[in-house]
Amino acid sequence: MATVGRNIFCIFWQTCFFFVLLCTFIPRAEALRLKIATISPEGSFWMQKMQEGADEVKKKTEGRVSIRYYPGGVMGDDKAVLRKIRIGQLQGGAVVAGSLSDYFSDNQIYGMPLKFKSFEEVDYVRRHMDQMIIEGLEKGGFIAFGLAEGGFAYIMSSRPVRTVSDLQQRKTWVPDNDPTVTEGVKAFEISAIPLSIADVRAGLQTGLIDTVTTSPIGALALQWHTRIKYITDLPFLYIYAVLAVEQKAFAKIAPADQPIVREIMGRVFNDIDRQNRTDNVKAREALINQGIEFVQPPPEALEEWYRRAAEIPDRLVKSGRFTQKNVDALEMHLQTFRAQQAQE
Repeated sequence: MATVGRNIFCIFWQTCFFFVLLCTFIPRAEALRLKIATISPEGSFWMQKMQEGADEVKKKTEGRVSIRYYPGGVMGDDKAVLRKIRIGQLQGGAVVAGSLSDYFSDNQIYGMPLKFKSFEEVDYVRRHMDQMIIEGLEKGGFIAFGLAEGGFAYIMSSRPVRTVSDLQQRKTWVPDNDPTVTEGVKAFEISAIPLSIADVRAGLQTGLIDTVTTSPIGALALQWHTRIKYITDLPFLYIYAVLAVEQKAFAKIAPADQPIVREIMGRVFNDIDRQNRTDNVKAREALINQGIEFVQPPPEALEEWYRRAAEIPDRLVKSGRFTQKNVDALEMHLQTFRAQQAQE
């Protein structure tokens, strides 16, 4: 009887040992933290929505995936953020579209100067082409959760700019990490001054630059509006941002959790996309209320603005910034929409 008891005891502990050993070697889904940087300030609508998304991701993945944000540019400008992503210090960023041009050049295709005349045109083209940009970025190494409208960017200056000649006499800023814009504005024969977004305000204060191109909400959020007096009432650029996570980092998320993260963060960025349009309308009114004057280019000046802008697509294709295929696709959608409007 004692022998039987000892045998049962031995079997019990052998079973426990093998169970512990088995658990040791079974792969377990470990908690994964995505560190994402943005220049959006703490407390802004962007940050509120993105934090809501992070909270929902953590809840629905039962803590297997968490997101930590670094807002307000504490990780540097977009160029610095991308560098930190490459070395693994960060896994993603909410960055302006042009920052990712090296990973997918056509990603900035909506940003050609004077390409769109209304938000209705933008919406029609985006319905047909946003997915192309998202898929292109994924092939380039980034998982994009969507595009968020920055709005129409206007020329803002300390002295009125009504004509191309006026602009040629200004000290005009261009982003130092957006080769597409830098190449495109050459059509206007201006001497552009490249600076990071973080350095623009100081550049305006010191007189290094006196002209910027941004959206009304951007001018207010970045405090650039305190250094400008005039806005050229012509939608010069359509700007937008992308929330992107490095593909290798995203692949570390358990396969069952990846669709959850995509759905939640895609929905969050879609909400931001819609809200930004409303906020830009309010921001425009705020700029007017603060005494900033919107100036209108005369008809003959408009003709030159658009004539020079018409040269930009070919220039960007020849420089290798855009592919002819997607430039043609954008133009086709734009012309289709304009033809439909003309018939109504």
